[in-house]
Amino acid sequence: MEESHQEPSLSFEIALKVANEAVFSQTSRHLKNIEVAVLQGAWLGHNYDKIADTVGYAPEYIKHDVGPKLWKILSASFGEKVSKTNLIAVLSQKALLENSSINPSPLKKLDFKAPTGIIPLDSALYIKRYPIESRCYEEIMRSGSLLRIKAPYKMGKTSLMIRILAHAQQTSEDNQVNTVLLNLQRADKAIFSDLDRFLRWFCVSVSRKLNLQHQVDNYWSDTFGSKSNCTAYFEDCILSEIEGVLILALDQVDEVFLHPEIADDFFTLLRSWYEEAAYGDSGNPLWQNLRLLIVHSTEVYIPLDINKSPFNVGLAIELFPFTVEQVGQLADVYDLTLSEKELNLLMTLIGGHPYLTQQALYHLATQSLTIEQFLETSITDEGIYHYHLHRLLQSLQENPPLAEAYRLVLNTPNPIEINQLLAFKLHSMGLVVLQGNQVISSCELYQRYFSDRSIKDHNIELM
Repeated sequence: MEESHQEPSLSFEIALKVANEAVFSQTSRHLKNIEVAVLQGAWLGHNYDKIADTVGYAPEYIKHDVGPKLWKILSASFGEKVSKTNLIAVLSQKALLENSSINPSPLKKLDFKAPTGIIPLDSALYIKRYPIESRCYEEIMRSGSLLRIKAPYKMGKTSLMIRILAHAQQTSEDNQVNTVLLNLQRADKAIFSDLDRFLRWFCVSVSRKLNLQHQVDNYWSDTFGSKSNCTAYFEDCILSEIEGVLILALDQVDEVFLHPEIADDFFTLLRSWYEEAAYGDSGNPLWQNLRLLIVHSTEVYIPLDINKSPFNVGLAIELFPFTVEQVGQLADVYDLTLSEKELNLLMTLIGGHPYLTQQALYHLATQSLTIEQFLETSITDEGIYHYHLHRLLQSLQENPPLAEAYRLVLNTPNPIEINQLLAFKLHSMGLVVLQGNQVISSCELYQRYFSDRSIKDHNIELM
């Protein structure tokens, strides 16, 4: 028999976020899977027997071990008694207080600027994706760590990256955290033509960011080879010259994928540095002060030795579209009141894509258009997405095989298998969603817009 149960006023996703952040702040650990299962069961009003049956554990273990320990740790984390009976009330109140603290006033009282790219550190427009931020903050401070962030174009990768770097600097006890951010897309194309030239540029760029006098010309030796030179330079001229740790963030790493003549050696080099840090006393301890943060848009489609690749070690983080709850949270920041029907229409059209969502809510909040006008014009060349859609269309125009593959996706209502490399490229553009070895159009906006367009330059019709 079920216990009497108060109907929750917020989603379990938000409740779990509040609970987990409180526990992590108190104990420096996240809730365990079994604890999350008990928390969810209690949230739904299930008794211990039903919770135990759901998770496949003995009722006595849940009732006399996991449950009591969970309420004890939650009580310590929140500074008040938490039990199975008052759980919903406590978490609902904490969620309300947290939201008031994070967003003390709607955007109409702030500097109202259109979101065009990276969300600034002090902006209320940044929506946390629990538990991603806390996992990244924890991982980047581990000795010799390697953190990889992957997501399609304009999904918030760089906005997350700058928060990881800022958090590392702000929370360091001795303030000895050096951060270097290199956007590989800003390097001249000629730099990628030769490994030696690329690694020399790499070393000089890091030195310059750290305000160190670079010694590449005097230090480089033809005897040892480019990778050995680069490794020695980092040891002798960078890591040994700074106080504390170095977080090296590499944005737009996809640029290297386009140059197989250097990609294998460069990524092998990064993997070797990560392994050097793991050697402990048997290796150079300086490498334990290096933390790598790699950001890329697409799957790794170049052939790399599994034992030499940096893409199968460390912590991998993948960013997904916003959930309905997160879109609703962002609407609150914009001081917008959207009905459940309007939220669902918005989700259907743009699939929770962060950039598309920000643009939609901004224009709705500034009253430059109504929800009806937005839904009617967004798929046209007069809508708010016209520059974004034209950029994607141009990319397809410049790559006929890619356009042909996308045409097949648009013409097929169900997931379809296409060339793997083309699938990865379409995914990096945000046009498709990967489902195993198959893909499907990512949202109605792209489906409807590109279904009505032809790539005239190459005489390839998308429909």
